[in-house]
Amino acid sequence: MLIAAMNPCPCGYYNHPKIECKCGAGNVQKYLSKISGPLFDRIDIHVEVVPVPFRELSDARPSEKSETVRSRVIEARQIQEKRFEGIPGIYCNAQMSVKILRKFCHLDDASNLMLKNAMEKLGLSARAFDRILKVSRTIADIDKQPDIRAEHLAEAIQYRSLDRDNWGR
Repeated sequence: MLIAAMNPCPCGYYNHPKIECKCGAGNVQKYLSKISGPLFDRIDIHVEVVPVPFRELSDARPSEKSETVRSRVIEARQIQEKRFEGIPGIYCNAQMSVKILRKFCHLDDASNLMLKNAMEKLGLSARAFDRILKVSRTIADIDKQPDIRAEHLAEAIQYRSLDRDNWGR
């Protein structure tokens, strides 16, 4: 498992909601191109994180407890283990080959159209297509749904936000 972070540009303020970036467009593109497209494409989930305002950090509203989230993740992993019983070497959705992916990641017509439109609009690769399906399957598992629904697919597409042109690619 890989978890990584990077600044959006050398000064760190590209796309910042309140502070203007001091880097020229060429510098931003040069900085972002240090991560090759094929490497970037192999990361299942990537999102842009913007600064959180103080009022939200200091908000006393209760949030979901880590134990609750952990419980949902454990249940989803158990669903996956059961799904892949009898398939050697595969225990979770991320390990699915293309053949197995096609078996367990069926989409209805509306979802197929949504994915087609996302692929064309964002210029996504075949690898990104497979990654989106795997993440969609996992979101459906967390939601305890036997089939991938449009909302699961939409959420997975959102997790490819850095594939979009507005982040310098």
